[in-house]
Amino acid sequence: AMEEFHLSLSQCVVLRYHWIDPFVRSLRERLAAFHRFFCVADQVKVYTNQNKTRTFIGLEVSAGHFQLLELVSEVDRVLEEFDLPTFYKDPSFHISLAWCVGDLSGKLEGQCLRELQDIVDEFEDSALLLRVQWEQIRCKSGNKYFSFPLR
Repeated sequence: AMEEFHLSLSQCVVLRYHWIDPFVRSLRERLAAFHRFFCVADQVKVYTNQNKTRTFIGLEVSAGHFQLLELVSEVDRVLEEFDLPTFYKDPSFHISLAWCVGDLSGKLEGQCLRELQDIVDEFEDSALLLRVQWEQIRCKSGNKYFSFPLR
């Protein structure tokens, strides 16, 4: 199980220590104009990381995709300023619920995935619980968190 739920707007990157403050400042400037919004994450999906060393079960965003793409565009511009890799070309925005070591996507897709989706669909308060209001964007660098409130 995940310790903390999140939705990624960038790949994990390594920031040099002297880049942290200017990076955060640039993010703050680029994200300042964004308004709060809702998204819905209600589609169970199996993911693997690029190296196929971990498998994740997540809830894919089915509403709010456009707003997330706009945020990613601005985050990508900041990453480009620091010559860092940008986000995936066609991202599948999701909230990871659980993960395991190795590529177990073949075992989880199909019947298992359908059963998990049925559980989500039949959950009494699923419409409310799967709706997420985005009030802030957070950036983690080492053990520090930076928060960027949305308007």
